[in-house]
Amino acid sequence: MTVPLGGIALAHHDAAYAALERAGFTDVWSSEVAGTDGFTPLALAAAWQPGLRLGTAIAPVFTRGPGLLAMSAAALAEAAPGRFTLGIGASSPVLVQDWNAVPFDEPFRRTRDMLRFLRAALSGQTVDQAYDTFTIRRFTLEQPPAVPPPILLAALRPGMLRLAGAEADGVILNWLSADDVPRALAELGERRTGFEVAARIFVCPTEDAGYARALGRRLITSYLTVPAYAEFHRWLGRDETLAPMWAAWAAGDRRGAGAAVPDDVVDALVLHGAPQWCRAQVRRYADAGVDVPIMALLPTPEVTAGGSAALLSLIAQLGADPVGASA
Repeated sequence: MTVPLGGIALAHHDAAYAALERAGFTDVWSSEVAGTDGFTPLALAAAWQPGLRLGTAIAPVFTRGPGLLAMSAAALAEAAPGRFTLGIGASSPVLVQDWNAVPFDEPFRRTRDMLRFLRAALSGQTVDQAYDTFTIRRFTLEQPPAVPPPILLAALRPGMLRLAGAEADGVILNWLSADDVPRALAELGERRTGFEVAARIFVCPTEDAGYARALGRRLITSYLTVPAYAEFHRWLGRDETLAPMWAAWAAGDRRGAGAAVPDDVVDALVLHGAPQWCRAQVRRYADAGVDVPIMALLPTPEVTAGGSAALLSLIAQLGADPVGASA
């Protein structure tokens, strides 16, 4: 599950983490956009639920310096030895440049360089090297983790997917359907033993299809108009399908852009329906080759009306075996 969960203050997430563990969730993965940072919710989970595995999906490679990102990862790896996975990625110009005042230059090289630096630093090496996008002088972690965390790389198109396959311990996919997964995995090449495929999957567990599709359209027009995601979906074969959305967005017609997204695209990218139906659709990602399907729970009318009690009940319904029946 993606954490933190909406509608519950971070200070009260102990109940949410306990509910996730009871429901059979094995992992909690943070994101880092404009809410919490990627590490604080996981540090709380490490203390409150020591049985959960933790992961960042993702920590951007531009918004922290290399040394600080290594220290953040090392601290969490020390707090949860053997249970933390560091997911990194380029992020986007909006988050990096517009919100954090950092130039979004050479994202592929910056990601590759950060991956190589982190691999060395987290293993306890002294790093003294000029990379293509930054130079490190005599950096050594004072307390490198006894169990260095695996490093997963967020990737969309072939270049980054191949980098993940060649140098990372796994890959993190995002904004794709279960049917799209084989296309992405084909670019990874031969994978090493232990290589993990994670994917964030947007889930809106409500039978109010009109509500879910309206929310899905807002998300799709917000994300898939970003150049990197637009090119990703062109590569996946949605050029003609999403061309009207892109044209309306470019013309400043936000309402028209949303209306141009077909229902079948919304339904493929934002899973909705009864909780049991959503679980079955998430399982399709696993069947397609995803080792770690990460639900990203979207707000529903039922949870909005019912508050934290409704959310905790929903977690139980979404879990692997909430009432003793197979998923």
